Amino acid sequence: MKNYIGTDIIEVDRVKKAMEDANFSLRVFTDEEVKYCESKSERTKYQHYAARFAAKEAVFKAISPLLKNKYEIGWKNIEILKDENDRPFVNLLDIEIKHLEIDVSLSHVKDTAVATAIATLLK
Repeated sequence: MKNYIGTDIIEVDRVKKAMEDANFSLRVFTDEEVKYCESKSERTKYQHYAARFAAKEAVFKAISPLLKNKYEIGWKNIEILKDENDRPFVNLLDIEIKHLEIDVSLSHVKDTAVATAIATLLK
């Protein structure tokens, strides 16, 4: 068993400004992520987008040692969702790394979002 860790922090306003370009959202977030973030109030939805952006970065940093090259994974290959207990989890789409578990933690306040990912290779 081997663990890999990634962390990322981002300013909420940076993500909000990037979202002014509709292509940014289409390139970075899955339909389910957009649905979740858009269900939040206008005041807080960009905090949720920023947290997911940070989580995608953190996951990429954690799993990058397991990839042949960094171009085999894109933004939409990493999806950050919530389970039935409102706990975030990672869904890897169109990427398979055998015997891998990923745990993710998100946090955000008015101006900043942060995420940490721990990828555990079980074999």
